[in-house]
Amino acid sequence: MKVLLPGSIALDPELPAGVRAVVYDVRAPVPEEHLDAEVYVVWGNSAGNLADAARRLEAVRWVQTLAAGPDAVLQAGFAADVVVTAGLGLHDRTVAEHTLGLVLAAARRLNLLVRAQLGRRWAGELGGLQPVREVGSFRTLGDARVVIWGFGGIAARLAPLLAALGAKVTGVARHAGERHGFPVVTEADLPGLLPSADLLINILPATPETERILGTAVLDRLPAHAWVVNVGRGATLDESALLAAIRAGRLAGAALDVFETEPLPVTSGLWDEPNVIITPHAAGGRPEGASALISENVAAYREGRPLRNVVAR
Repeated sequence: MKVLLPGSIALDPELPAGVRAVVYDVRAPVPEEHLDAEVYVVWGNSAGNLADAARRLEAVRWVQTLAAGPDAVLQAGFAADVVVTAGLGLHDRTVAEHTLGLVLAAARRLNLLVRAQLGRRWAGELGGLQPVREVGSFRTLGDARVVIWGFGGIAARLAPLLAALGAKVTGVARHAGERHGFPVVTEADLPGLLPSADLLINILPATPETERILGTAVLDRLPAHAWVVNVGRGATLDESALLAAIRAGRLAGAALDVFETEPLPVTSGLWDEPNVIITPHAAGGRPEGASALISENVAAYREGRPLRNVVAR
């Protein structure tokens, strides 16, 4: 059995006897001599590269993406009987860490402080004596009401970090209950949470159901001092609605790591907004434990056992 491993990341999985690993270039079509591969591992492949592989890898039976979101693979055109597994869990720490950075940057107004520094201006209005509790403003995580929409593995790592700094965290997921010590409600309860939220963090995946789900109906329920953070997928956010809300003063700001079109076009109005923090899809990018996941799943595949992180199609 042949497993194709991407050359875009250093991988050293332990593979069972009889399994041959071949490293391929994600920037080029799969060579003819490797079209007999049964397993295709992807990381950093372009949409064109994936589509080409979907057409030409006629022997492939399983695609393992190292990305947390499998949307790129699902859109590539692989046959319906090809199993797809995602890289869930590989990015939990790094995305949680980046999200915490965005949240703190928003609360401490680092976006405005950096602009002031570039202009060699002492931003005295943001320093010196400050109110302990500023009404109608998100300036601290202390007692801040934080809603995390998409309460999976990333949220499980992020929520305790926010709580350690005093935030009151509520998750939104498909099923209500308690997860990792935090209350979780369903989407039906979200409208009731938004009017008192200081911060809405979106970690939703890209699916037909979540396309631009974070739009006017959601944004208009948030108080004017609230911030939105998006580290899920760009397709889940209505960027035009967000920009309109910020410009109209109905929303204080946003910290965004993912966008509907990437790279974000230079014509986007988001670039010019002082209270929009932009990072270039930098939250993940380092799948931790990728080799171990491949090893586990290849062994399970060979033995006919269920694979980890199978994506429903």
